Amino acid sequence: MPSPRETLEARRARLWGEERAALAAGARVVAGVDEAGRGPLAGPLVVAAVILPLDWCPAGLNDSKQVPRARREALYVEICAAATACAVAVVSVDDIDRLNILGATHAGMRAVLRALAPVPDLALIDGNPLPHPPVPARNLVQGDARSASIAAASILAKVTRDRLMALLDTACPGYGFARHNGYGTAEHLEALRRLGPTPHHRRSFAPVRDCAQGVLFGA
Repeated sequence: MPSPRETLEARRARLWGEERAALAAGARVVAGVDEAGRGPLAGPLVVAAVILPLDWCPAGLNDSKQVPRARREALYVEICAAATACAVAVVSVDDIDRLNILGATHAGMRAVLRALAPVPDLALIDGNPLPHPPVPARNLVQGDARSASIAAASILAKVTRDRLMALLDTACPGYGFARHNGYGTAEHLEALRRLGPTPHHRRSFAPVRDCAQGVLFGA
């Protein structure tokens, strides 16, 4: 986690250490990959991959969950303008239910890496390893706080998903999607009890499955 007093030079060193080590080891192009939306009960999963110019480090770049919403939106624009390449994949609820959330995450990560041009020599993956990656890959636990490329990918994924959930909120009023982004909050669970699941809910997730079967209604 960054310190409030962290200097720009210290932050750049912290966020570019992994990329610089990879470049020193012979990689020419390094990408960061992250996702948003693994845990919610509703809405798609969004995965992003980003290749950044060397040492590019705008104010506030960090794990998207640690960045205020207004700054995330501004960073989204800055990243899209500055990135050497970026790709975003939206994995549908149907695919999440068919593949399970881990399989859907892996499918989305492979898709964004295949979409990048230039093709990266190394992908830095946030969290757990990616099986059968289309390019050489290395996982970084808490990578969105350790890698500029992963942090940028987390911003793109988070902002894209938040915007999609705002659209779902308009299409499906009463659930509060724009407020909780599909997570299993008390408000969301109460809406499920009253209204039942929408086509945008993940039927393979227990609270939604139980609701569809009448468990949440006390049946």
